[in-house]
Amino acid sequence: MAVIALDATYAMDPEPSGIAMYSRRLIEELAALETPHRFLLCYRVSRFGQRREFLCPRTPGEARFGTRFYQEPFTFWLPWQAELFHSLAQRPPGFRFRREIVTVFDAFPLTGTDYSTADFRRKFSTLLREAVARAALVLTASHCVREQLIDLLRAEAGKIRVIPLGVDLPGKRLSQAERDAERRRWAGDGGKILFTAGAIQTRKNTLNMLRALERLPAEFQLLLAGGKGYGHEAVFDYIHERRLEQRVRALGYVSAAELAKLYEAANVFLFPSLEEGFGLPVLEAMAHGTPVVTSSASSLPETGGDAALYAEPNDPDDIAEKIRQAAEDSDLRTRLVERGFARARQFTWRRTAEATLAAYDEALKMHP
Repeated sequence: MAVIALDATYAMDPEPSGIAMYSRRLIEELAALETPHRFLLCYRVSRFGQRREFLCPRTPGEARFGTRFYQEPFTFWLPWQAELFHSLAQRPPGFRFRREIVTVFDAFPLTGTDYSTADFRRKFSTLLREAVARAALVLTASHCVREQLIDLLRAEAGKIRVIPLGVDLPGKRLSQAERDAERRRWAGDGGKILFTAGAIQTRKNTLNMLRALERLPAEFQLLLAGGKGYGHEAVFDYIHERRLEQRVRALGYVSAAELAKLYEAANVFLFPSLEEGFGLPVLEAMAHGTPVVTSSASSLPETGGDAALYAEPNDPDDIAEKIRQAAEDSDLRTRLVERGFARARQFTWRRTAEATLAAYDEALKMHP
């Protein structure tokens, strides 16, 4: 039996996205597994007051979880309370633990200059390099990120474990009539919805989504769910300059319940991102029975498998053509939906937690 500490701060994010979803669902599934280990959920000061809202001891498994305040320089004693620390947000802990594991979602701060500010790249590249160097094991969600870490950081291939993320299947899906009604609510009679989930930013390739939209008939409308990220100004300038306000709606952050409805109302889920560490929204759309058009770049073919259509992300004509196929070819749509359901069922948070627990056991056997 060992004590394993996890930085659970992001599990309490009030507007959860990728890292927050991963943190929360991993911890929930670890609580459901049989293991002799005890876990310390470590919260930074900004979230410590919310800790009782998550994973309160309601079952014998959850009783194995304690909470700790985690903030340098104050909690200097924490490394003496745990044999292993797992950083869930691709940065090193503020204190040196005997053994450390880090999950790396993506390496975009290392790969180019177009996705963030110079200050952001300097800060997070430094943190990522240190986290990978210190870790006994590095967890990634895709082989794509694994290869990037080997190529860009000279990381040891032997200490990287690829553990895909999971996706929650909807408990109840909308009927066809409910889908049609939801679609009319957003796009009117006869309207077709292109939907995307993720920050409006350069890396998500939002500008080329707009260019592809312009190549499609007027009944196609684009709904953007997500906050404003790096490069969003160019997106809104383009919408204004090209007078696309009637065809594009930026929704900001949407709740989980509303997100589920949007996935199901969409004719096509569009995700032509330039770089992704995994691309969880692709699987979420598939789980809701929506055909997916995504990017042929980065990790996305690895995530989507044979259940998506792939477009060249820098070619709006190709993106538009793939959208037409997914929206208008009924036989193709049926195949994509069936394959999407099958694909989504392969990725479960329970498998993610089981593989992560195996990584903990492996790391604990290593010499500190």
